[in-house]
Amino acid sequence: MLARFLTRLIDGQAAWARPFGDFNHRWLLALFGPIRPVKDFLNGTWLGHPVHAAVTDVPIGLFTGVILLDLLNERAAADAVLVLGILAMVAAAVIGLADYTDTDGTARLRATVHGTLMVVTLLVYLLSLALRVGNPVDRTAPVIVSLLAYGLITAGAYVGGDVVYALGNMVSRHAFRGAGAKWLPVELPMPASELPEGTPTKAKLGVNNLVLVRMGTTIHALHEQCAHAGGPLSAGTIVDGCIQCPWHGSRFRLENGYLARGPAVYDQPAYEVRATEKGGLEARRRST
Repeated sequence: MLARFLTRLIDGQAAWARPFGDFNHRWLLALFGPIRPVKDFLNGTWLGHPVHAAVTDVPIGLFTGVILLDLLNERAAADAVLVLGILAMVAAAVIGLADYTDTDGTARLRATVHGTLMVVTLLVYLLSLALRVGNPVDRTAPVIVSLLAYGLITAGAYVGGDVVYALGNMVSRHAFRGAGAKWLPVELPMPASELPEGTPTKAKLGVNNLVLVRMGTTIHALHEQCAHAGGPLSAGTIVDGCIQCPWHGSRFRLENGYLARGPAVYDQPAYEVRATEKGGLEARRRST
C-alpha cells in the first residue's frame, strides 16, 4: 500500500528531523513564551478552530493559479499571483509555527519534515520569481522551476495532512465522545465527603475519566483528558477559576469547561454533579 511506503519514508527522516525538531521546539518556546496572547491568536483560540489548517489553502490555490496563468501566457498576472502566493505562504508558516511549538513525539518529527519541505518550496518559488524579473522572452526556466515548487508543496501538504489525519494533531480529543444524558455513579478514590478543596482529583464515570475540583460547596467536573493533546488535567493546577493542563498550559473554566487560554482551540466537556442519598456522587455530561 502506497500510504505505508510513504509513512516509512517520512519516519525514515528521524535521524535529522528529530534533533532538528527538538532544536526548533526550544527556540520557539523562547520566542512565544513572552507573547502568549499572540500565540493564542495564531493557534485560533478566538476562532474555536486551528487557523493554520484554513490559511494553508490560500497559497496552494494561488500557486495553482500561477500554473494556469503561465499556460495562458498571462505573464503579468502570473507574476503578481506568484508574489501573493509567496506572501500567503509566509503567513501560513508563521501561523503554523505557533501550532508546532506545542507538538510532541512522532507528530513533531513529521511536522519537522513538513516544515522543512515547505521552506524548501518557498525558496524554489523565490527562485522562480527571481527568474521572472525583467520579463525575459524565454520563460521556460521560471515556469519549470514553478512546477517543481508545486510538486514540493504537494509533498509537503501530504506530510502536513498526515500529522493531522493520522496523528490527530490539533484535533479535539473529544470529537467522537458521546453526549450522554444519563446520570451515572462517580467512582472516587476516597469518600465524597473527603474530596479536597481546590485540588484536582481523578475520578471514573463509566468508561470516562473525570477531574473533580471542589470549591466550597460546589463540585466542578470536567473530562480528565485535555482537548488539545490529551494531557491529564488531574495533574494540572487551578489558576483564576480555571484548570491548567500540565503539558502545554491550556486553561479551561471549571464552571463550564469553556476555553480560557490556548494552545487548545476547543472547549472541554463539562459535567453536572449531584450527591446521592447514600453519600456518593453522580454525574452526567452537560448539554452544549
